[in-house]
Amino acid sequence: MRTTALGGGFEEFLASSEIIDCDHPAVKRLVAEVRRQTGLQTIRAAYETVRDRYPHSYDLGAEEVGVSASDVIRHGHGICFAKSHLLAAVLRACGIPAALCYQRLRYSDDDPGRTCLHGLNAVWLDDSHRWHRVDPRGNKPGIDASFDPQCERLAYNVRTELGERDYLERHAEPVGCVADALRTSKTVRELDSKLPADLTREGVG
Repeated sequence: MRTTALGGGFEEFLASSEIIDCDHPAVKRLVAEVRRQTGLQTIRAAYETVRDRYPHSYDLGAEEVGVSASDVIRHGHGICFAKSHLLAAVLRACGIPAALCYQRLRYSDDDPGRTCLHGLNAVWLDDSHRWHRVDPRGNKPGIDASFDPQCERLAYNVRTELGERDYLERHAEPVGCVADALRTSKTVRELDSKLPADLTREGVG
C-alpha cells in the first residue's frame, strides 16, 4: 500500500499494528524514556536512541532476524527495516505521525549489477507542516546520518547515475515483499538472499 498523509488525515501513520507494535510493553518503556517537552526534542531523542542503542545486525555479525518494533528491543539489534519499524512505533506512541520509506541501492560497488532495498522513515514536523526523512540505520565509518530538521542527513545519498533510487511514497505499514522476507527468514544470512532488489512486486517501477 502506498499512501501519503498530505491533504488527508494522519490516523494510519499513528496506528499500532502487529509489526509497528506501539502498544507493546517494551516499546512503551522506551517511549517513557525518550518523550520530551516538544515534538522536535522527542523526535531527536527517539531517533538517536534507535540509531545508537540498537546496532544494525550486519554491523554486529548477528544472526537473529527481527520483524516488529519490539523484536528489535528484545534482540538488541535489527536490520534497517526492523529499526525503521521501531522508530515508527516509538514516534507514533508519542503522538507523532511516522511513516516507512524505501531506497533502492547498489548492494555493493563490487557487484554493480545487484541492487537491494533499504528502509528508513519519514516523520511529520508539525512546526513546519511537512514530512522529513530520517534514517536510523546506525552510523559507522562512511555513514553519518543524523536528525537535522533543516535538511535531510541520511545514511545513503542515492546515486541515480548508478541506478539507485529514492522511493518517495510514504507507507503506513511495511511493503509486502519486505514483510514476507523478514517473516520467513530464520537468519540474517537467509534474509540476505530473500530481500527484494526493488519495489517492482509492489507495483512501483
